[in-house]
Amino acid sequence: MHLTRSAHRLFRRLPLLLLAAALLYGQAARAADESPTAMAERFARLVDKRLQLPDTEIQRYGELALQMLQAAGITLDRPQYLVLVDRSPQVQALLLLWMEPPSRAVLIGASPVSTGRGGEYDYFETPTGVFDHSTLNPDFRAEGTYNEHGIRGFGEHGMRVFDFGWQQGRRGWGNGGTSAMRLLLHATDPDLLEPKLGSVQSKGCVRIPATLNRLLDQHGLLDADYEDALAEGRHLWVLSPQRTPVPHAGRYLIVVDTQRAKRPVWSPSPFLKASPKRQPASPSGSSRPTQPKAPQGSNTAAPSMVPARSAATASLACANG
Repeated sequence: MHLTRSAHRLFRRLPLLLLAAALLYGQAARAADESPTAMAERFARLVDKRLQLPDTEIQRYGELALQMLQAAGITLDRPQYLVLVDRSPQVQALLLLWMEPPSRAVLIGASPVSTGRGGEYDYFETPTGVFDHSTLNPDFRAEGTYNEHGIRGFGEHGMRVFDFGWQQGRRGWGNGGTSAMRLLLHATDPDLLEPKLGSVQSKGCVRIPATLNRLLDQHGLLDADYEDALAEGRHLWVLSPQRTPVPHAGRYLIVVDTQRAKRPVWSPSPFLKASPKRQPASPSGSSRPTQPKAPQGSNTAAPSMVPARSAATASLACANG
């Protein structure tokens, strides 16, 4: 009879035990999914334009990131993600880094980018430094419209434009000097400009692959300040309701210039390989392509759009991509 009562008590507790086990398993699975290793695997699976750096280069850029943070008077008080861009014309690369204080840097993945070029009016050299991604300079989303050159400067409809505010940039025209420019990190025209990533092309912004844009957006890798704002109860229209933010978001974009005289093997020029060509779309008339729309359930979809802000910002910086 004693064994029967014990078995009965165990049977009654079994659902609770199973629930506890499921919760523990779920927490462990989430922790594994949120790890830097899992993010590196996700980067390799989802980002279509990637660069493979040797260990010596990874170490070099990790040290550069720490030096730049120190020079800016920034001490990281917790592990977090950050983005480092090498604007050297011989490199043109972005590294997504996982930083563990005090001095450990882990490469999550790397991709080709395009930074600012000179030689033409309204084209700036992308400034170097450490730039904070803050809600004081709210992000917005691309409308996916074509400009007068038939180019979607911010990429397809719904792509997030990461805004790092007004910065002093070196003018690439006239007698040079510096003046204010808006520093943005964004996707670009998928047909005409994305194949050129890996070369200097922009008006001063940092152009990135659309797939990398989605990764940064979906997982909130640079959204530390946005997460703080959400915790305070603020509504941020630009954040997609489908996003799955990481628990250790960062906030910094670091731009360096390694001033290389020769192109490294791991960062090949985009012009060494053939890329598909198409004629620029007509900005008006019946021949203009249908405007792309965000797919149903797209992770880049936002609950609303702000055309006035998008148009105003586009006219100030990176209007032509």
